Amino acid sequence: MPYTYKYPRPAVTVDCILFGLDHTNQLKVLLIQRANDPYKDSWALPGGFVEMEEDLKTAALRELQEETGVKDVFMEQLYTFGQPNRDPRGRNISVAYYALVNLSQHPIQADSDAKNVGWFPIQSLPPLAFDHDQIMEVAIERLRAKIRYQPIGFELLPEVFTIHQLQQLYETILDVSLNRRNFRTRIKKMDILKLVGKQTNVAHRPASLYTFDKKKYNLFVQEKSIGLMKRGMDF
Repeated sequence: MPYTYKYPRPAVTVDCILFGLDHTNQLKVLLIQRANDPYKDSWALPGGFVEMEEDLKTAALRELQEETGVKDVFMEQLYTFGQPNRDPRGRNISVAYYALVNLSQHPIQADSDAKNVGWFPIQSLPPLAFDHDQIMEVAIERLRAKIRYQPIGFELLPEVFTIHQLQQLYETILDVSLNRRNFRTRIKKMDILKLVGKQTNVAHRPASLYTFDKKKYNLFVQEKSIGLMKRGMDF
């Protein structure tokens, strides 16, 4: 017969933070507009309740696809949020996941209990439901910390890009201006880029075009020496 616990059990939910880069090099996050109470019509992170037979990541991927149409993304666990009053429906613990995606490769469509869905610049987000403002702050800080010890760009940039585009990505995430010469030196020292040609049909001097060497990129990500990563990436 089923075992009955004498202690109350909180509900468990998942929330998904998807970062994407648009064609103007703006870093954006994917939000849904809630169709139901609580916080009806407010913007929020995609997410929902974990079903009894699901593991956490499966629930996150399911909710993401159900509410936004986005699928087949690699997500990492971010943090667990469990303030007692974070959800007006009752005691609710949320496990947040985040991912970096090429925005153009993931068409979006509102579904399930989402009234609308859209990409928003991280610098100008609308007020968010629940404690999602706090979740976003943690996600952005994690991204800024990660970019200083691990290469980021493979998931966000187009397949072929200039070093200037890569620098713009880092400046957007870190919210700082970087020295052009120093950035190029550090990036090339990592030896994860492959030169594939030069720009064509441009009014200015054509810039060199690069792509990531996927094998070297993955090896660098897996590098066990954190000190080596920091020397290569910390600007």
